[in-house]
Amino acid sequence: MKDNHDIIVLFDGVCNMCNSFVQFVIKRDPKGVFKFASLQSHTGSSILNHHEYRKDLHSIVLIDGDTLYTESTAILHIVSYLSGPVRILSLFKMVPKPLRDRLYQFGAKYRYLLFGKQTSCMIPTKEIKSRFIDLNE
Repeated sequence: MKDNHDIIVLFDGVCNMCNSFVQFVIKRDPKGVFKFASLQSHTGSSILNHHEYRKDLHSIVLIDGDTLYTESTAILHIVSYLSGPVRILSLFKMVPKPLRDRLYQFGAKYRYLLFGKQTSCMIPTKEIKSRFIDLNE
């Protein structure tokens, strides 16, 4: 059973693919388990500093309690919390981490080329605004 605490997803706020993933997660997280902040924000930087993790705009970061997950492991932990058939993707945890991360790094390297980049971070709608912890910046 999962604890009842904030689970924070740090993402590249100007990446179209990353923003689409955040929207995907929100739609499949009816209980509002996840909170979000962009890696570029002061909040994102503070969280990374607290966990002594270097700022890396090439990786999604998941903070679940005191544990920090990055790259493919972060994605797979996120999908394990979601509702619906997408949860089956968490079975990819059985694939060796070096292989999963190599695939993740390939996608991260070419994400701007394939999906584009925004000039500023996403502005959430009022319906999902409470899910973002860095909106006053």
